[in-house]
Amino acid sequence: MAQTDPASAGFGETLARRVRRAPGTEEEKIFAASQWYLMWLKFRKHRLAVVGTVVVGLLYLMAIFAPFLGPYGKMERNSDFVYSPPQKIYFWDGTRFYARPFVYHFISTVNGQTFTNEYELDKSIKYFVRFFVHGAEYKLLGLIPTDIHLFGVEKGGTIYLLGTDELGRDLLSRVFAGAGISLSIGLVGVLTSFFLGAILGGVSGYYGGAIDNIIQRAIEFLLSIPNIPLWMALSAAVPQDWPALRIYFAVTIILSLQGWCGMARVVRGKLLELREEDFVMAAQLSGASDWRIIVRHLLPGFMSYLIVQMTLAIPAMILGETALSFLGLGLRAPVVSWGVLLHEAQNVRTVAMHPWLLFIAIFVIVTVLSFNLMGDGLRDAADPYKQ
Repeated sequence: MAQTDPASAGFGETLARRVRRAPGTEEEKIFAASQWYLMWLKFRKHRLAVVGTVVVGLLYLMAIFAPFLGPYGKMERNSDFVYSPPQKIYFWDGTRFYARPFVYHFISTVNGQTFTNEYELDKSIKYFVRFFVHGAEYKLLGLIPTDIHLFGVEKGGTIYLLGTDELGRDLLSRVFAGAGISLSIGLVGVLTSFFLGAILGGVSGYYGGAIDNIIQRAIEFLLSIPNIPLWMALSAAVPQDWPALRIYFAVTIILSLQGWCGMARVVRGKLLELREEDFVMAAQLSGASDWRIIVRHLLPGFMSYLIVQMTLAIPAMILGETALSFLGLGLRAPVVSWGVLLHEAQNVRTVAMHPWLLFIAIFVIVTVLSFNLMGDGLRDAADPYKQ
């Protein structure tokens, strides 16, 4: 009687156990999973990346519902509270604890020597914070007229959690409103760069030859120009009398001018690697056009890498808009963006006297850091087979 090899027997027993295993187990799901599912499994293990993604999601929700979240309108002025410092929220008045938060009454007086407003707390008067209060009218999601705000105080009181600016406008409400412009410029600019980079990089990598040389030399020329001087020159060329919407798109195009170059190089390198594969030859023999081969067969093969590139490029776009607006060369008032708000803090004397004007920078830092954490996690997850 023939003897059975112990190694073969062990392998057979292992295989038999796998066959007898009930369908739908976690191991079988991973074995038959798509690359996107494997990316998700690896991405969720990166805790900092998950936290960054949640923060990014909250920031965009903040931008969408900015008029509702802010206690005042972004252009609402209160001339009695110019450069008002941030107000504190209290639950304890020294003798009694209150379940509902409150703020003390602010008394504004003008200094006869410096002609600046000075503020004192009148602790004999309290204003309780209330939710879903009526205030300045706005259109929720740009469609639904309403005047309901998430929170506010009783009539006669004020609640400036981040203080006010030189015109007595609530900085917190303006930060929420500015998030819509700054965050959307990052998205629109990156999408513009993505389409330019995917198309030109795809054509360069697929055809090669003279077309490849022309596109690559153009990319090298654009990358050799320093970013800030190029942005400043193009922004200075934008007419001062243009409406806000046209300036918004002009700034987006300016920021995208160099952004597509890195994307185009990534796409070109991948296409040079994939264009000789058998499935490309099969598509050519079946009569598929070059455009269809690039868009339907080649680009989806490394879409995960392109998404990572886009994610890492968004904070650069946001910083670019902030820098241009801070220098007075990007968006201008009455448009509200984080860069425009920081432009008001350019004067060192103003910042020394009213340091709360720099609180806007915290939102920029948190946004950029969150995008970088999310992009770092996506970069690791883009290759789910790598340990």
